[in-house]
Amino acid sequence: MDQFKPASESRLSITELMLPSHSNFGGKVHGGHILNLMDQIAFACASKHSRKYCVTASVNRVDFLHPVEVGELLTLKASINYTGRTSMVVGVRVESENITTGKKKHCNSSYFTMVAKDNEGNSVTVPGLLVEDQQGVRRFARSKIRKEAAFQRDTQFEARNFDATSYISTLANENVQIKLK
Repeated sequence: MDQFKPASESRLSITELMLPSHSNFGGKVHGGHILNLMDQIAFACASKHSRKYCVTASVNRVDFLHPVEVGELLTLKASINYTGRTSMVVGVRVESENITTGKKKHCNSSYFTMVAKDNEGNSVTVPGLLVEDQQGVRRFARSKIRKEAAFQRDTQFEARNFDATSYISTLANENVQIKLK
């Protein structure tokens, strides 16, 4: 196994025509279908980097910026942004293209944390990331900060440590009514 690998070795892109069978009740491409494609390319990218079977551990922030129309081409691009000991953050960018006008739209970007597994289902070490440019440093640093913030947020709101009364004043202007018993 290589000790470090550049993102360029596992970077992937797929393009698929969006069909009527992919649409929701509103006539747009169903977000669940897009998420499925995103998970597939994240799996392929992480598996290519680690040369192991990978599973999705988490998905960070999925914002649907623009609807995707039936008949458009959907292009997904995936790249390793961060490597831990057994996990990788795969950045996935989704763009749609109107095939008659050529107009492209950035539909969403998301970050999939993938974990490499052995044949028994145990987590295994992955090659580190060889960062070759400033964009790579930015992506790695952003993923590291995002991971640390998620850990802090999770521990801050653990049920056993949470004191609801200390947050009530921060909720004063929200669309909520609080009646604690």
